[in-house]
Amino acid sequence: MSKVCRKALVEGRVQGVWFRASTMERAEQLGVTGWAQNRPDGRVEVMMCGEVTAVELLCEWLHEGPPMAVVNKVQVEECGMQSINGFTTG
Repeated sequence: MSKVCRKALVEGRVQGVWFRASTMERAEQLGVTGWAQNRPDGRVEVMMCGEVTAVELLCEWLHEGPPMAVVNKVQVEECGMQSINGFTTG
């Protein structure tokens, strides 16, 4: 199975609505490693590494997010493979 790393920038009401913690929970369910962090401009940045299918499922989930989030836009780009253990929020 092939693996990928992708970085996403999520825009909308995504801070203060448990977006990072929910992303971590979903990533762990899918076996995806990486991180999610708030950016000063109000977006959330997410790094995702894992099996292609699992990363794609997490990317799809980012368009919805947790119940209180309002996602307006998700930009995803391919990244070089990175060795990341687990999933963290910062």
